[in-house]
Amino acid sequence: MPHYLCHEQPDLLDFETAVIAARPGAVVLGRSALHPGGGGQVSDAATLTHAQGAVRITGVAAEGDVLWHLLDAPLELDGNVHVAIDAARRAAVAQLHTVTHILNALVYQRFAGALVTGAQINADGTARMDFDLPEADNDALRLLEEPVNEVIRSAMEVRTYYVGTDEAKATQGLIRSLSVAPPPTPDGTVRIVEIGDLDRQACGGTHLTNTAQSRPIRIAKIENKGRRNRRVRIELV
Repeated sequence: MPHYLCHEQPDLLDFETAVIAARPGAVVLGRSALHPGGGGQVSDAATLTHAQGAVRITGVAAEGDVLWHLLDAPLELDGNVHVAIDAARRAAVAQLHTVTHILNALVYQRFAGALVTGAQINADGTARMDFDLPEADNDALRLLEEPVNEVIRSAMEVRTYYVGTDEAKATQGLIRSLSVAPPPTPDGTVRIVEIGDLDRQACGGTHLTNTAQSRPIRIAKIENKGRRNRRVRIELV
């Protein structure tokens, strides 16, 4: 994973740049503050203003180390452009991603270190997390709704930093997923997201800087997925 500009400057939602490669319906930008998605998180979206008008960036597709910004029209653009990231979409996804870390931490603490087996964070204010919980009581999982909201209200600081790959692998609980882990940056480090004294884990997504910036959530549904997995669906309220 590179050091994304959205990680280094999370408040950068409007910026000027140039198109450095193009094909019908997609561009590569000289710099981009959009999060490209990954690890279950959807990408940012934005409005791109060019010499002839404006077009919507609907997603980002990685081809090797190149990020193609997908447009909602089959245009082949060039020159300088202005990009305005969809702030409401970014905020919803950042809230959900931070809240899923809170939920993950509580499950990890209260269900004997259960690991995540999958996740999906959507732009519509909903998310789901799958946990390796073959013996779990679904009613006990539903009872996590209020503790999650209590953490949101408690205004815990959320901060990010980087540690070496060896340290990340050697620290129990830092990599919390059975299915995916953030790849190291080119300089051999892993990005860590820390929520107060509650949680610390590797993650490449967008997050809040304080839990109180999130709306409350409700646990909408608990599903059994196969013999081992429990799926917890949440939504912002």
